[in-house]
Amino acid sequence: MRKLAAAAVLVLTAVLPVSCRPEAACPAIAQAPVVSLTVDREYAPSVRTIHLAACQDGRCKEADLELVPGSTAVDQGCEPGPYGGDGVCSATSSPDGTLTGMLMMETLSASRIEVTATGTDTAGNPLPARTAAFTPRSAHPFGEQCGTFITASVVLDAAGLRQAP
Repeated sequence: MRKLAAAAVLVLTAVLPVSCRPEAACPAIAQAPVVSLTVDREYAPSVRTIHLAACQDGRCKEADLELVPGSTAVDQGCEPGPYGGDGVCSATSSPDGTLTGMLMMETLSASRIEVTATGTDTAGNPLPARTAAFTPRSAHPFGEQCGTFITASVVLDAAGLRQAP
């Protein structure tokens, strides 16, 4: 009986520290359900307007996009930290020649989506209609316990419309 009691104490002692670990905190942020568009830098100088339509799960949304100049992040490095690791890090943005825009959806799921881009060139002539069908990307940037982030991004260039890498 004493051996059984000693074994029970050992098991409970081993289980208690494991069960009392604090759970990882999830950031209190939400993701906007958008389809993002990037007009490639070689194609951007010839584009005046873009109209984007997206259909997913039997629901469609479309709008003329507000196109804004795109940019890329430029790493400016990190200062050494007081205890050997990285301290303060910084970056800046630099124009990259692209144009970007977003289409706000009601919801965005992980199921297949079809996106069509139309618009006008700088002379006012219609651009060819381009369509891409793809499955949005799913990620867990803050861990599995914090939910799934779903992104639907496309790139438009002279060759057509495709899912962004």
